[in-house]
Amino acid sequence: MLSPGRAKKPKLELLDLPIFTRETLGLSGVNLSTDLLAGADRARLESVRERADRASCACLLLIESDMQPFGSEKNGPAATERMIKVVEAAQILGCSAAAVRIEAPDDDAVLLRVAARLRPVMERAEKLDINLLVSPAKGLTLRPERVTELLKKVGGFRIGTYPDFQTAAESKDPAGYLHRLTPYATAVAAATVKFVPKDAPAAPAGGDVALEVLLEKGVVHQPYALKPLVDAVISVGYDGPLALDYRGTGDVTMALMISRDELLACIGDANDD
Repeated sequence: MLSPGRAKKPKLELLDLPIFTRETLGLSGVNLSTDLLAGADRARLESVRERADRASCACLLLIESDMQPFGSEKNGPAATERMIKVVEAAQILGCSAAAVRIEAPDDDAVLLRVAARLRPVMERAEKLDINLLVSPAKGLTLRPERVTELLKKVGGFRIGTYPDFQTAAESKDPAGYLHRLTPYATAVAAATVKFVPKDAPAAPAGGDVALEVLLEKGVVHQPYALKPLVDAVISVGYDGPLALDYRGTGDVTMALMISRDELLACIGDANDD
């Protein structure tokens, strides 16, 4: 909705995102990715923050869209410079954190190199009161034990994680994956992929299935259940934000509203237990 289509005009303007998030989606915070801010200067970032404050919908997290090659001997320094700029932009937006995916092979020597490249970013983040979060990615940060080892090598009080439901679900032990990473998390990506009506699990959500029909009959999330993942996050004492991140097709607004309702139901069930 925020990306220009063939007509070169997006369906939703970036400055209108906070009020859309608050009034249409019924949420009180928004995450932004850096691809939405391409070419933005300080004045533009301040305008986004002002709109967010006005809508009572704070900017919470700035996510670097591209994987950064911290493990590369040649391109690693550029990754450090890039993430310092992202951290600074996050501070201007009023975010509490910035997240990055690391491009690097799973190797002990590379881990030390990545940690060294992350330290200057961490130092800048600490000065600006911004948390630096490592998002899961193939390679060095795929396994939770490697992520926690990297965090210890970097050091500092503001280095953490941004766990991901979809990545957790693809691991051998989804609950264990979240148990390991969530204690270091400032935010958790409650990624959703596909919703189908309860009475027709094979039918695709969105498209021909009206929102009212899905809400009335109830839905099932595929390809993984949301409740065990929400329970795993809650079980370690996490009380921060669950970030909606719909990655499927169809009506995005509908899917985000359904994601919101399903997650709230999971949280309610967990609290009742």
